[in-house]
Amino acid sequence: MSSRILVPMDDSEMARQALEYALENHPDADLTVLHVVGEPSPWGGAATSLALEDDLEGAVAEHAESVFDDARALAAEYDADLTTETELGHPARAILNRAEDFDVIVLGSHGGSLVDRLVVGNVAQTVFRQSPIPVVVVR
Repeated sequence: MSSRILVPMDDSEMARQALEYALENHPDADLTVLHVVGEPSPWGGAATSLALEDDLEGAVAEHAESVFDDARALAAEYDADLTTETELGHPARAILNRAEDFDVIVLGSHGGSLVDRLVVGNVAQTVFRQSPIPVVVVR
């Protein structure tokens, strides 16, 4: 049984289902929810406006708070605790950089907007192919 689980989350339904899967199937695990705010790019997106902030770390934390509120509410339904963390960068790279601190990664099969998926690529596919630890992809 896995004891340290990383659950990358955005505000998508698939990410929520991944967390629910982790909570249901690993009730005694230490869960960490990771929200990655994408890097600013010429194509726009939420992270581009963050690049103009004076307090980048504070803006990233504020951006992640609604995702974390949803994650905490879901965890409370299972009487579970979780840890939350934020990263700024490319989502797949940020997840893979953290992978060795965990026993397994549980993530949704897709998330974000269509534009995000076209520009950034399929995060789940990249993590699945390159992860040094087991990956569970929830659909």
